[in-house]
Amino acid sequence: MEDDFYCGCHYVGHVVQLASCGYQPRKNPTRAARIEWEHVVPAWVLGHQRQCWQQGGRKHCTDTDAVFQRAEGDLNNLVPAVGEVNGDRSNFAYSAWTRQATTMYGACQTVVDFKMQRVQPREEVRGRAARITLYMYQTYDLHMSRQDRQLMCAWSRTYRVDDWERKRDERIVRWQGTGNRLVSDPAWLKASCG
Repeated sequence: MEDDFYCGCHYVGHVVQLASCGYQPRKNPTRAARIEWEHVVPAWVLGHQRQCWQQGGRKHCTDTDAVFQRAEGDLNNLVPAVGEVNGDRSNFAYSAWTRQATTMYGACQTVVDFKMQRVQPREEVRGRAARITLYMYQTYDLHMSRQDRQLMCAWSRTYRVDDWERKRDERIVRWQGTGNRLVSDPAWLKASCG
């Protein structure tokens, strides 16, 4: 049995076991009941700096841009997520703004701030989210603000690589041929973040 990224809910196939994590739908119980594959670095971020996006958005990039196609399908960037949280996250950036978050999905500790367009993932996955984000920005030559880089580096150092992340990386290497060097080689993280 696997757990989703944002809430730690068990799921089988595409069905979320909401009671396993105390999840309560905020607005969309149908979408909350299914697993979706979330881009940690949203497709909008992957594409909006590319010419193909200016000429026709995501579909045009998917159809015509080999770099975007690789980035969009990079297994390092995909995590299972409760569908409702995936939808609410949209293309909002990760942030941290409170230690006493008012939960919005029952016991799930991930919080979405719609007004400020930001997401605070639960603590258990902040390091994973940061290493995935840094990997994607490096691999696909994306621009990251200084503030976002500082946060991702701080999370990477504070929340260390764990066994789950190492095993996931090994599986991705077997399936895709390349993993996240920020997970497999600590020297890469040091070189990236100092």
